[in-house]
Amino acid sequence: MRARVTRRELLKRAGAVAGGAVAAGLAPARVRAQAATRIVFWHSMGGNLGETVVRAFVNRFNASRSDIRVEAQYQGSYDDAINKLRASIQSSAVPAIAQVYDIGTRFMIDSKGVVPVQEFIDRDKFDLGVLEPNILAYYRVGGRLYSMPFNTSTAILYYNKDMFKKAGLNPEQPPRTFEEIEEYATRLTQSGVTRSGIALAIYGWFFEQLLARQGALYANHGNGRDAPATAVVFHEEEAGVRILEWWARMVKAGVATNPGRATAASQRAFAAGQTAMTADSTAVLASLLRGAGGKFAVGTGYFPKPPAAANGGSIVGGASVWILKGRPPAEQQAAWEFAKFITAPAQQAAWYVGTGYFPIRKDAYREPVARETLAKSPQFLTAISELRSSPINRATQGALLGVFPEARQKVEEAIEATVLGRKTPKQALDDAARDINQAIAVYNRTMGVS
Repeated sequence: MRARVTRRELLKRAGAVAGGAVAAGLAPARVRAQAATRIVFWHSMGGNLGETVVRAFVNRFNASRSDIRVEAQYQGSYDDAINKLRASIQSSAVPAIAQVYDIGTRFMIDSKGVVPVQEFIDRDKFDLGVLEPNILAYYRVGGRLYSMPFNTSTAILYYNKDMFKKAGLNPEQPPRTFEEIEEYATRLTQSGVTRSGIALAIYGWFFEQLLARQGALYANHGNGRDAPATAVVFHEEEAGVRILEWWARMVKAGVATNPGRATAASQRAFAAGQTAMTADSTAVLASLLRGAGGKFAVGTGYFPKPPAAANGGSIVGGASVWILKGRPPAEQQAAWEFAKFITAPAQQAAWYVGTGYFPIRKDAYREPVARETLAKSPQFLTAISELRSSPINRATQGALLGVFPEARQKVEEAIEATVLGRKTPKQALDDAARDINQAIAVYNRTMGVS
C-alpha cells in the first residue's frame, strides 16, 4: 500500500522536525535578553504547503533566538519578487534576505546590491562539503558562492504505472530516451489505454533541461560562466532543433497533448488519469502523489535524452536566498544566521518530504522523517539519483543570463509556434535567438557588463 502524507501530518512533522533541531543544538542557543534585530525575509512560496512550511520554519527560528526576529513576507511569484527587487535593490527599502529563483542569479550579481554569502562562509568556516556538489556548481560563480541554495529541484518524468501494465509495458522500466518516450506514448494511445500518451507543458525550463541532457550549451562563453554571455547558441546546434522536432512530431501524431504553457494543466491531467505521462519539477511530487489519491500508482523516471548523449545531465532549478547589501551589518549577520537555519538538515528534510524539493545537503537524508518517507515512497529518490548521476560541466551548470526571464518567454513562443505548425523548429529557434540577443546587448550595455 502506498503511503500518503496528509497536510495535517506534514505540518506536524515540519514543526516537530524543526523543533527537534533546536533541542538537538542544530539551531543557535538562546542568548541573553536584548533588543532583537528585526529582519524581513521576502519569499515566493505561496499556495499549497510552501508558505505554511516556510512560516513554520520562521516561527521555530524566532522561538530559538531572542536576539533575532524574522518576519516573512510573501512577494508573489518568482517573477514578481525579482521585479520588486529590481526596483528597490539600491535603496534601504530592500529586505535583509530574499529568495530569488535560479535564473535571477546573473542579475543579482550584476546589481552589486548583494553581499556574497561566501564572505560569511569564510568568516564562519562553514563546511560546504556537506552540500550537494551539483547544487553548489550552479550557484558558485567565479569560484564564489553568492547565494545560499534553499529549495532545489530538477525535472523528472512522471508516469501512470497502471496504464503501463494495461498497455503491456513494464511499469518498473520507465522510458529514458526521446525515442522511448515516443514509442511508449504511441503504444499507450494505440492500445486504447489512454487518449494521451504524454502531456508536455510548453515551459522554457524544460527546453533548458533537454539541452543539458544532451550536453549542449544555451549561451556562449561557456553558458555565460567563463565570461558574461553576449549571445545564445541553442539555435546553432542540432540539439535544440532535435528537441522541437521530437516534441512537434508527437503532438502531430496525436500521441502527445499540448496543455499550453501552464504546468498546472498538465499536472491536473496526470492526477486525473487523463494522460499516461507528464514531465514536471520534483517540487510537485508530493502534490501529484496526493492528487493520484491511490487511484493509480505513480512512477517516476529520469528526464529523457537522445541515446547518443553521453556527457549530459540535469540542471538544478528552484531558488536560493540572497543577503542584501542595503541593510545594516547587524541585519546582514542576522540574515546569515537565518539562512543557516533554514538550510540545516532538519529543515531540509521537512521541506523534502513536504514538497519534493530535494535537500541541498547530503546529511538531511539521515533525518528520521526523510528515511521514513524514502522507505514508503521511493519516488522521492529519483530526483536526487538523477542529479548525482549528472556530470558537472558547463552544460549541466546551467546558463547565466541577465535577461533569462525574457529568454524563457521567447523560447516558449518558439516551442508553441513549432508545435502548432506555424514555423519550422530551426526558424522558430532562430527568431527566438535574434530577439534574445538584442535583449542581452541592451542589458549588458545598461548594466555595464563586459
